[in-house]
Amino acid sequence: MNILEVKGLEVIRNAMKVLTVEHLAVAEKETLALIGPNGAGKSTLLLVLSRLLKQQAGTILYRGQDVSTLGDLAYRRKIGLVLQDPLLLDGSVFDNVASGLCFRRVPKAEIHQRVDDWLEKLGIRHLRNRASRALSGGEAQRVSLARAFVLDPDLLLLDEPFTALDTPTRLRLLEDFRLLVRQSGVTVIFVTHDQNEALLLGDRIGVMMAGRLAQVDQPEIVFNAPASAEVAEFVGVETIIPARVIHQAEGMVIADTGTFQVEVVGDCRVGQDVYICIRPEDVTLLLDSDGSSSARNRLEGVIIRTTPQGPLERVVVDCGCPIVALITRASATQMKLQTGTRVRASFKASSVHLVGR
Repeated sequence: MNILEVKGLEVIRNAMKVLTVEHLAVAEKETLALIGPNGAGKSTLLLVLSRLLKQQAGTILYRGQDVSTLGDLAYRRKIGLVLQDPLLLDGSVFDNVASGLCFRRVPKAEIHQRVDDWLEKLGIRHLRNRASRALSGGEAQRVSLARAFVLDPDLLLLDEPFTALDTPTRLRLLEDFRLLVRQSGVTVIFVTHDQNEALLLGDRIGVMMAGRLAQVDQPEIVFNAPASAEVAEFVGVETIIPARVIHQAEGMVIADTGTFQVEVVGDCRVGQDVYICIRPEDVTLLLDSDGSSSARNRLEGVIIRTTPQGPLERVVVDCGCPIVALITRASATQMKLQTGTRVRASFKASSVHLVGR
């Protein structure tokens, strides 16, 4: 059952259409992560879904009912909203978490019970009487989450709530948040720039590009079978090469780049113009002295660039077209890889994805 559905949504600002969503459905108890480049319309969509920004066209359905007929107040009572900036009120932690319940005239005894329960769940019971202005960034965001959860919302909307936190604090909060979402059964839509957050929390991922939903699917499909070259580039596919399909038979395709040919598990018609998409972690580098690879695709080339990326090394190999590989720095050191080293870049036919162009 869909808790939320969007149809024909359009938002116009300064006579320009900044958001178009033809259709989006969010299932009960689902977590949908929205990712995309800056200015793609992620936060705009969230503001529209929270009814803080009105659309110029389209319909938002909550449990099958148009929210415009349900009424903004009645709809907002069903949702919780958490922003990147916690925006806490003056007063204690308890006062902040209890504020929404007080507005709803919940009995005092119930307020105390519900607030204390969520302070405990979010690990901030010891901060109950502390002034909000004396909190750290991580503590303030936990208070903001408690303030949303305590209202027992059906739908929780979050706009980059973990971005401003330091890495250890963010990781701890992410783990706690994931557990609380599962326990509470709340439906979540959250915006993030961090693709690891999207992978960790999202049951599905929506990729927004230029004010449109370019793809909405399960995380493994979005990252391994992107719908377009633009989506592929955004989700970390670094090797994107134009090619043409020259052969197709029994679930195998051969695509010709004009420099080399690549075998792909797929089903494209002969003559179709495509992009070959290969994730860098799917490329294996071998020295000439190493044994042969079982991968169907093996390309000879010369390293033209190496760049450290934390514990990994990003290696660009000129095989007539640049092929990007990510390997461990220990492997790069052991193989003595450097600019000018001749290597073979190999990758499986099943790890290549083709998109039309």
